[in-house]
Amino acid sequence: MKAIVTLIFVLFIGFAAQAQENTAEVKVETAAKEIVTETAEENKVARLYRFKNSRIKKELSFKTKKSASKLA
Repeated sequence: MKAIVTLIFVLFIGFAAQAQENTAEVKVETAAKEIVTETAEENKVARLYRFKNSRIKKELSFKTKKSASKLA
C-alpha cells in the first residue's frame, strides 16, 4: 500500500512539473569594454628568505589532532 501511494505521489509531481508553462528566453545585452594594457611601474621590494619556499613549507607542514599517532 505504501509503495502504491509513493508511486502515485511521484507520478503526480512529475505530471505537475511537466504542466508548467515554458517562458520565453530573455536575451541579455552585452557591453563591450576596452582592455588597458599599460601599467604604471612602481618600485617593488622583493623579500628574501633564508630558505627557498620557507613560507610555503611552513604552511604545508601543519599537523592535526588526527594525524598524531596513538598508543595501542
